[in-house]
Amino acid sequence: MVDRLQSTRPVQPRRRGLSARVRPFVGALGLAVLPGAVMAQGLSDLAAGAASGVGQNAVILVLGLTLLSLAPGIAIMVTCFPFIVTVLSIMRQAIGLQQSPPNMLIVSLAIFLSWYVMDPVLRDAWTAAGAPLQRGEITLDTAFERGIEPFRRFMSDRIDPDTMAALAEVAPQPEGAPPLPEAFDPQVAPLSLLVPSFMLTEIQRAFAIGFLVSLPFLIIDLVVSAILMSMGMMMVPPTVVALPFKLAFFVAVDGWSLIAAALVRGYQGG
Repeated sequence: MVDRLQSTRPVQPRRRGLSARVRPFVGALGLAVLPGAVMAQGLSDLAAGAASGVGQNAVILVLGLTLLSLAPGIAIMVTCFPFIVTVLSIMRQAIGLQQSPPNMLIVSLAIFLSWYVMDPVLRDAWTAAGAPLQRGEITLDTAFERGIEPFRRFMSDRIDPDTMAALAEVAPQPEGAPPLPEAFDPQVAPLSLLVPSFMLTEIQRAFAIGFLVSLPFLIIDLVVSAILMSMGMMMVPPTVVALPFKLAFFVAVDGWSLIAAALVRGYQGG
């Protein structure tokens, strides 16, 4: 009897071991087959939906959501936002503050200053395109053509002709197309050329303004460095010592108001 029990004991672990080995294989097989079945079912449903017109509506819905997600960025790029946010960022670095004010505050301030500057343009675009489209008097294509005109005039007044000419020279042209004119009229230039020319011009001007803004703080850094060298305090970082003087200078001259007023007046002057 004991021999029989000892002979039968190893059998069950073998069965459990076999089951433990088979289960991962079955699970993997199920994971491999299930996506195929789901995809086949999805493709059949998509084909049936396309036959009934549902698939086409789904594609249009996806394209519409994609355009809506990109619309804020595209709208910002045809305004004064790139110029203002670049100047504010350079000013923060010139002071020596890396995280204060935070990026969110800099971007928010640039957005509201851009709104203040672009308010006449936005009103013109709404009067010419938004209101008639809301009343159903014009189509969407006509509304786009009318609505882009105020922004086109705004960008045309700010574009550097040399920048536009440089981009026009490297623009890809199809075979057999006539050569591009030497000077583009911004009023009739395509948006694919007008928008990047405007953005590059704004960034270039922002760097020029940033250089002027950085000069007073650079002078403070040089003076503090010279004083520390004369005192033999070469191991003391000049930026740490100069930071309080920069902040005091910026607050004394009411720097935020001066910068904001200068940015706004720059656009009012054309």
